Amino acid sequence: MNMTRNLVLLASVAALGACSANFKDFDEVKALNAASGSGSPFTQKLVSEYKTFVNYEVDQMHDHADGLHFARKGLSAARGDVVMPEQIADWNLQAGAVQELSAARARLINVFDLGARETNPDLSAVAQARFDCWIEQQEEGWQSDDIAACKNQFMDALNQLEAAMPAKAPEPAPEPAPFDVDASQPMKPENSMYLVFFDFDESTLGPGAASVLDSVASEVSGRTVNAVRIVGHADTSGSNAYNDKLAMKRANAVREALIQRGVNASLLQVDGRGENELMVQTADGVREPANRRAQISFE
Repeated sequence: MNMTRNLVLLASVAALGACSANFKDFDEVKALNAASGSGSPFTQKLVSEYKTFVNYEVDQMHDHADGLHFARKGLSAARGDVVMPEQIADWNLQAGAVQELSAARARLINVFDLGARETNPDLSAVAQARFDCWIEQQEEGWQSDDIAACKNQFMDALNQLEAAMPAKAPEPAPEPAPFDVDASQPMKPENSMYLVFFDFDESTLGPGAASVLDSVASEVSGRTVNAVRIVGHADTSGSNAYNDKLAMKRANAVREALIQRGVNASLLQVDGRGENELMVQTADGVREPANRRAQISFE
C-alpha cells in the first residue's frame, strides 16, 4: 500500500497488538468472520471471498496490515455497500505493473458495467477478490508464485465473464451540434474551464498544476475578465465535513498560486463543494483521482 495508508494501518496493528498477541482478536477480522453478507448475490459472495482472502493474509502470510484493510472492505460488503476493486493509485507499484493492472481493472469495470455482477454474481465476486489479491501481492513483489496465482485466477474469471457478456452495441454517432459562434474567434471567457488535480488527502499543488495555472494567468492578463471563479472539490473518501474543508483548502491553494502569478486578488472568487459535485460518480468512501480537483472558470 502507499506509504500514508501503510503507516496508518501499521499503527493500528501495533496499537491493537498491545492488547492481544492474536490478530484474530482484532475487531474487524472477528466481525468479518462472524458476518453474513446482505444485499445482492454478488455482495454476499464477495463477503465470502474477502473472508477467505483476509484469513489467508493473517494466518498464512502474517500480513496484519493488509489483512486489516481487506477485512474492512469485507465488512463494507457485508453491510450491502458497493465495494469496488482496489484503485491503482493507492498502491506502490512499478511502472510496468501499473500499466498491466490498470488495463486489467478497466476490463473488469467494463464487464461490471455490462451487468456481470447481476448475471454472474459468484464469478464476478471471485474476479474482484483475485484482482485485489493480485495488486496486494504485486506491491510486495517478491513472492512470484503468489503473484502468478492471484493474477491467473483473476484472468481466468475475467475471461469467463467477458465470454458470457453480450457484445455491447455501438452507440450511434451524436448529431452534430449547430454552431452559433465563429470557430475562428477566441473562446468566450465564460466558456473557458481549467482543472487542477490533487493527490489523495492533499491540498498542495503538484508539478502538473504549474502549466495550467500559467495558462490561466496568461488568459486573465490578455483579455477582459470580470471574475475568476475557483471551486475546490474532493472525492468521497472521508467525512462530508472533512471534505468540505479540504475542498476549500484546494481552492485557496489555487488562489494563492494565481496571485503569485500576477492575477489581481480582487478578481478571484473561492468556493468549495466538498464531495457534492463529483466528476466521476462513485460510492461513498472511494478514492477517485478525477474527483480531487479545483475548477477554474471566468465570468
